[in-house]
Amino acid sequence: MLKLACFFLLTLVASARKPNIIFVMVDDAGTGDFSPYGGTFIQTPVMDRLAKEGMQFDRAYSGSAVCGPTRCVVMTGLHPGHCHRRANRSRNGIIPLPAKTATVASMLKKAGYATGGFGKWGLGNPGTSGVPEDLGFDLWYGYYDQVHAHDYYPEYLVRNSKREELPGNTDGKKESYTHYLIEKETLKFIEDHKDEPFFCYAAWTPPHGDYVIPHDDPNYLLYQDKPWSQKDKNYAGMVSLLDQGVGRIASKLKELGIAENTLLIYTSDNGANASFAKTLKSNGILRGVKRSLYEGGTRAPFIAHWPGKIKAATRSNLLTTHVDLMATAAELSGAKVPIATDGISILPTLLGKPQETKHEFIYFEIYEGPFQQSVRVENWKGYRRGLQDPVEIYDLSKDPSEKNNIADQHPEIAKKLTRILLREHGPSPHFTAPDHFKAKKKGKRKKPVK
Repeated sequence: MLKLACFFLLTLVASARKPNIIFVMVDDAGTGDFSPYGGTFIQTPVMDRLAKEGMQFDRAYSGSAVCGPTRCVVMTGLHPGHCHRRANRSRNGIIPLPAKTATVASMLKKAGYATGGFGKWGLGNPGTSGVPEDLGFDLWYGYYDQVHAHDYYPEYLVRNSKREELPGNTDGKKESYTHYLIEKETLKFIEDHKDEPFFCYAAWTPPHGDYVIPHDDPNYLLYQDKPWSQKDKNYAGMVSLLDQGVGRIASKLKELGIAENTLLIYTSDNGANASFAKTLKSNGILRGVKRSLYEGGTRAPFIAHWPGKIKAATRSNLLTTHVDLMATAAELSGAKVPIATDGISILPTLLGKPQETKHEFIYFEIYEGPFQQSVRVENWKGYRRGLQDPVEIYDLSKDPSEKNNIADQHPEIAKKLTRILLREHGPSPHFTAPDHFKAKKKGKRKKPVK
C-alpha cells in the first residue's frame, strides 16, 4: 500500500509540474530527407513513429534559410526583418547578440526552468556579449563558433566558454566524433533535471558538412551498397544517425517517466544544400535550397510529440515558423513574453483546441548571395531581390514548386504583398538592402591586380 501511495503521489506531483520543453533542431536537413514528408532515400523511422504518435505540421517554416539567422529567430522570437542576425556574416563581420538580449532560455530560466543547450550556438563566441551562459543558459556544450562546428573531429569542444580538449583528435588522430559527445551530454542533462522543469535546446550539427561519419557506425554501413557518391552516402548516414538520436531522447523520457510531461519538437534549421536537393531529393518538389527564400530554403520538417496531450497521428496546416517557439514556451510555462515578439503561441493547435490567433503573414529576408525578401499570406507567396523591385507571386496551393510567376494576373495581391515587404523590413546597422537587384555579368573573370 505504501508503494502504491508513493506512486500516486509522484504522479500527482508530476502532473502539477510545468511541462518540460525539448527543441531538437538539426542542421541543413530538408523536408525530403524524412519519410513523413515524402522522402524515399533515407531511413528515418523515429520521425515516422513520432509523427504517428504526435502531430505533423505540413506548412511549417524554419527561422531563415541559413544557420545563424535561424538561431537568432529561434532564440529571440523576432522574424528576420527585426532580429539582430540576418545573415551568417554582416558588413561588420560576425556579430554576436547584444548583452542582455531576451531569449527563450532567459525567459524560461526566470520561470524556474533548468536550461541547457547542446550543439551549435552560432550567436556569439567566447569573450563576446553573445555567449549562451550570459543569455539564459545554465549550460552550453558543443560549438560556439559556427565555422568550428564544421569539424566533427576538432581538438576541443566548449562548455560555458571554457575549452574542453579532445586528446583523441590531436596529431592527425580522429577518435572522438563530436556528435556522440554532444548527444551524450544532451541525454545527461535530461536525466540530471528529471525532477524539475527543464528546457533542452538540442541544436545538433548533422547533417551539416563536413560530411563525415565513423565507418563503424551502423548508419554509415546502412547506405554503402547504394549507387551514390560517398558524399551522399555519408550525408544519408548522418541523417539516420541524428534520427536515431532523437529516438534515444524519446526513450530516455519514457524510461524516466516524464514523457507525458514533455513537449518534444523535432525540426531542421533550413533547407538542404543544392547537391542533395538534386541527388537525394532532399527538398522534395520544392524550388530553392539553403540560402534561398524560395520554399526549398525555408520549409521545415516539424513534428511535435507529447503523449497524452497531443492526439496521435494528427496533421496540421497551421502556418508556423521557428519564431513561434518563444510565445509557445511562454504559454506552456506561464512565463511572460519579455518582448514584442513576432511569434504566436501554437499551443492551442498542439492540444487540439481552436487556434484563435494565427499569422496574418510570415516574413523572411536574407543577405546570403543576393538580398532576398519573401512573404506568405495564406496560399499566396511573394518573392523579390530588391526593396523596389516588382514582386514575384505564386499560388502555393496550385503551384507548390513555384514554377509560374503570376504577378501580372493579380495586381491587387501584388500590392498587398509589397506593402508587407516594405513594412516588415526593419533598419539594421549591420545589413544594407539594395533597392534593386543587379545580376552579375557573365564572362571571363579578370585576373586579380597584384
